[in-house]
Amino acid sequence: MSLPTRITLQSSETASVSSSSSSPERAVYDDTDFFTSQRNDSESSLGVASLRDMTMSSSIELEHRISPVSRLPPELLISCFSKLSSNTDLRSCMLVSKTWSRNTVDLLWHRPLCNNWENLLNVAQSVRKEDSYFPYFALVKRLNLSNLSDQISDGTVQPFMCCKRIERLTLTGCTKLTDHGVVSIVNGANSLLALDITGLDAVTDHTLGAVAENCPRLQGLNITDCSKVTDESLIAVAQNCRHLKRLKLNNCTLITDEAVTAVARHCPAMLEIDLHNCRQITDESITALISRGRQLRELRVAHCSLITNHAFLELPKHLAFDSLRILDLTACHQLHDEAVEKIISTSPRLRNLVLAKCKDITDKSVHAITRLGKNLHYIHLGHCAQITDAAVIQLVKMCNRIRYIDLACCHRLTDASVKQLATLPKLRRIGLVKCQAITDRSIMALAKMTSEMPAKPLGPSLLERVHLSYCVHLTLQGIHALLNRCPKLTHLSLTGVQGFYMREDLTAFCREAPPEFTEHQRNMFCVFSGPGVNKLRDYLNEDPASIYDTEGTMYDDREAEDGEADQQVTGMMHATGLGGVDDEDMNDEDEAGEGSQYGEQAES
Repeated sequence: MSLPTRITLQSSETASVSSSSSSPERAVYDDTDFFTSQRNDSESSLGVASLRDMTMSSSIELEHRISPVSRLPPELLISCFSKLSSNTDLRSCMLVSKTWSRNTVDLLWHRPLCNNWENLLNVAQSVRKEDSYFPYFALVKRLNLSNLSDQISDGTVQPFMCCKRIERLTLTGCTKLTDHGVVSIVNGANSLLALDITGLDAVTDHTLGAVAENCPRLQGLNITDCSKVTDESLIAVAQNCRHLKRLKLNNCTLITDEAVTAVARHCPAMLEIDLHNCRQITDESITALISRGRQLRELRVAHCSLITNHAFLELPKHLAFDSLRILDLTACHQLHDEAVEKIISTSPRLRNLVLAKCKDITDKSVHAITRLGKNLHYIHLGHCAQITDAAVIQLVKMCNRIRYIDLACCHRLTDASVKQLATLPKLRRIGLVKCQAITDRSIMALAKMTSEMPAKPLGPSLLERVHLSYCVHLTLQGIHALLNRCPKLTHLSLTGVQGFYMREDLTAFCREAPPEFTEHQRNMFCVFSGPGVNKLRDYLNEDPASIYDTEGTMYDDREAEDGEADQQVTGMMHATGLGGVDDEDMNDEDEAGEGSQYGEQAES
């Protein structure tokens, strides 16, 4: 039996079914969909509701009730079909009988694959065809055009105007789209739950006005880098889309407190909001979001430099915000210890806390953070230069479930801090960029080896990423030990470490420096990533005696030499402009997103 029209089907690595849906897991190409990475609390009801509308005559039904399997109810058939991981198998099932066909087509068409131009044209042709065996336009629930972002224009999306049952629309990076193209899909899309138009700089308030008018069920909105959007349209969205749970406004520089407070008032179910670089946001917005958002799990206000202590000190007294798990306050320069103490007292279950570049916080803040205890998994204190060993040691003792810690540019820290950090049983990632007081003693501790008995291991290390750039006192011997004792290591940054960047035999395994780097910066760049880490380890293990002097010791007190090396590297950093810039590989936005929409779900 053949179908009257060509069907373009999506690929899927796995398929699963839950008590609320028979939808297969999202395919690899859908990884760019910001909202589908969340726990799906609004997944479409595939198959059952829509296919029951496709009734058949009693004679045809009787014809296909000959075999016992044909007598299975649609719910069970769909449940069985959804466990097939191969779309070839699903297509074969469609050819068995009409009953099987109509209970399989929804699984194949709810998320059509548009990863190349040919597939996109086939999908567009099918949804517009009027004499198709199935109403394909009504089966499309998720549409992701981000893989063809540079080719998508207003004309490209016109065929999808008829797809009014779309629930998740992803147009990330489709920079040729304007209001006309986006509005043509949004108009009449009353089922839309999530919209991602990241990077569509041509989009204006007209698009968000259409969203507010047509999408009352909207739960997720990502308008990152839509710099022309203003308060007016966002207020309309807040007033009309009251089920909104996730909102990303990164780099929407025209947004002010008026819009954010409207979101706080009208969207009580808000779970996650990202205001990165919304530079007009002040204390009023932050206080309103936390006070009214009793379900708020994630709040990101990085580079909102107008935020002060009052944003948190004005929170209602005697109230605890137990839902808050992730708080990013990067570069909120006006925050002090008092604000951090208030944050910890009102949000006792924080898991990820980012205070990078909050330069005025001291050990007092770190001692307050220790009260988070086992809840704390991720802590970023980069550029908090007033922090000392005493605070870090106490933090490790009280919060022994830390998986990621960044202490870049905390120049007061010594080997004592790192030795204590090395005792964390679940530590995966550590950042010590420009902590120039640390030595090989720290590295041996991270490698789980005692300084007194280097050959005696204390247990394998779980470290995956280690950032040691500009730690000028480190030697090849120490790094060699770290490589051998950290089998899971996938990233090692040693930019500015003289024993590495000046040796061509070692830098041969480095990844390429970013193209925007100057020649001097490229010369000092030394980052090993992925296969490069393994190649470096193998190279050092081949013939250690020929690579470095085995008679030397990594604990020699070579103060004069260390001082000269320190001055030399520091001078080069200033000469090349690196002294005031973070190590390139430490700007890991994906790591800071752990537990958010880019990572695992925040713990309940």
